[in-house]
Amino acid sequence: MLTASPCPSGRPVSSGSPDPRVRALARRLYAYAGLEDFVLLYPLYALLFAENGLTTAEISSLFAVWCVVGLLVEVPSGVWADAVSRRAMMVAGPLLSAAGFALWAVTPSYAAYAAGFTLWAVGGSLRSGSMEALVHDELERLGAADRYGRLMGRAAAVSMAAAATATAAAAPALVVGGHALVWGVSIAACVLCAAVGATLPEHRDRTRPEGAEEPGYLATLRAGLSEVRGSRPVRHAMLLAVVITSLWGALDEYLPLLAASTGVATETVPLLVLVAWVGVTLGSLLVTAGERLSPRALGTLVAAAACALAAGALSGRPSGFVLVGAAFLVFQLADVLADVRLQAAITGPSRATVTSLTGLGTSLASLAAYGAYAALSPRASHGVVFALLAVPYLVVAVALGRRRPARPDS
Repeated sequence: MLTASPCPSGRPVSSGSPDPRVRALARRLYAYAGLEDFVLLYPLYALLFAENGLTTAEISSLFAVWCVVGLLVEVPSGVWADAVSRRAMMVAGPLLSAAGFALWAVTPSYAAYAAGFTLWAVGGSLRSGSMEALVHDELERLGAADRYGRLMGRAAAVSMAAAATATAAAAPALVVGGHALVWGVSIAACVLCAAVGATLPEHRDRTRPEGAEEPGYLATLRAGLSEVRGSRPVRHAMLLAVVITSLWGALDEYLPLLAASTGVATETVPLLVLVAWVGVTLGSLLVTAGERLSPRALGTLVAAAACALAAGALSGRPSGFVLVGAAFLVFQLADVLADVRLQAAITGPSRATVTSLTGLGTSLASLAAYGAYAALSPRASHGVVFALLAVPYLVVAVALGRRRPARPDS
């Protein structure tokens, strides 16, 4: 079972009524998460590209630019957050995304779209790792580190709800105000997100021996790599987080294809996909209950989810998406709990760096999952491929069941 981190005084963290500062941090975190994903462009930008003459191959190449830039910037952004300011990264991230969207609106061309995706990817990478590190360290400072999982789970649920609301609002907004309204709301949401980010608290212990210089980029990076090399709990938590997050995150992209393979009408496909995302949202909200599970119970739950995913996908029926949704609920729950475990294992000053290294591993593993899906799909149905890619979760379940609490000197 995940254990609470000690508060600064060394006494166990209280589970009673939270400090008003914790509640204030939670409100700002939820606002930040909601505004970041309230982007009306999400369901429309590919169509807008096509309307401006881009071919499917050109649009695919833009996605590749997005992915590659994100991979390249993931770790450097985490190091910058540790060396400079995590809050500054969380402010800069949405502003870069807003600049990218504005560039698309003003100069609709392939070059502008590529530049916009570059800005968007950099912005996302700046936030990745910075948010987790800032929230965990602020909660730890307030003696409430045991609330990290609850806050991050609820923030994820708010983010998903905001994305769903933006998707639902995109079409009416396009009808009422045209492209200008869609662009304006999307850019405004990013700017407001940055404004909320600027209000987040950041108190960091930068005390150092007299005469010692402030750690620079390379020193911060070395500290993060040193913690990964020297701490078995950190390495195990990173590996667990990478596997759990990358697999279901990659399969999510193929849910519409799995839904269509059941034979439903095209207009019904989004409803089946919505079933899975209801499961994801519920998984985010159940983190507090999940933290009470023993490692063996969580492992059993993940194994059951893998079986449910395989059964639902192989059924070939729309009703099978109920099982898929249940599986995604558990995977999202395990995803957040894996991050909780990782943050609890990190003890050094380079928290955002270690978190970003985990993000890099997740991105690379996701690419491998995409490759596996592409290789398997010509030879097997979507249902069979989903079932095959659920198998690694059985290994995760065994690893979770065998986990033991880390020794203080690990």
